Amino acid sequence: MELNENVVNQQEEKLVEKVEVQITETKTESSAPAQERKQRAPRQQRRRPRRDNRNQFTERVVSIKRVSKTVKGGRRIRFTALVVIGDGRGRVGYGTGKANEVPDAIKKALENARNNLIRVPMVKGDTIPHEIMGRFGASKVFLKPAIQGKGVIAGGPVRAVLELAGIKNIYSKVYGSRTSINVVRATINGIENLKTATRVAELRGKNVNEVL
Repeated sequence: MELNENVVNQQEEKLVEKVEVQITETKTESSAPAQERKQRAPRQQRRRPRRDNRNQFTERVVSIKRVSKTVKGGRRIRFTALVVIGDGRGRVGYGTGKANEVPDAIKKALENARNNLIRVPMVKGDTIPHEIMGRFGASKVFLKPAIQGKGVIAGGPVRAVLELAGIKNIYSKVYGSRTSINVVRATINGIENLKTATRVAELRGKNVNEVL
């Protein structure tokens, strides 16, 4: 009987050893992918985050108007928003949006403004290259370069466009209609017609020194 018990105990010990070996093998196999993931982690950390182009623009609401329309059931009230956006480094745009609520109107105006961005030609990094008269409808906006330190001499919608475009020294004067949307469009019209000396030289087929 004692021999049989010893044999049984030896068999049980062998089974326990086999089970322990199998457990250690499974642990090592499961830890291998984890170690590989730890080794790959630094490469994932080196990846550059995606840059959201929308966050680089500064937004400014120029005007919000309430518009009413008389229908069969009564008056229908909606809101119209005029928004100007710019990155302060030479890009600017404007947009309008209409909706039943003010936040929705501003959101639509921002989307419209992002689709209407233009590049502003600047000299010395802070002013326009020459005088220009922008026109739209009954509004006229006169723009004139200023010396460094003069600041932005403008008001209302014109100031919003010039500051968000990154222009720091300029004179301006509005003639005719003072409607916000017309003034903004006249300012954009003037900016679009600006030309640097390099651009004029290219159009004339001459050197920059000959143009100056």
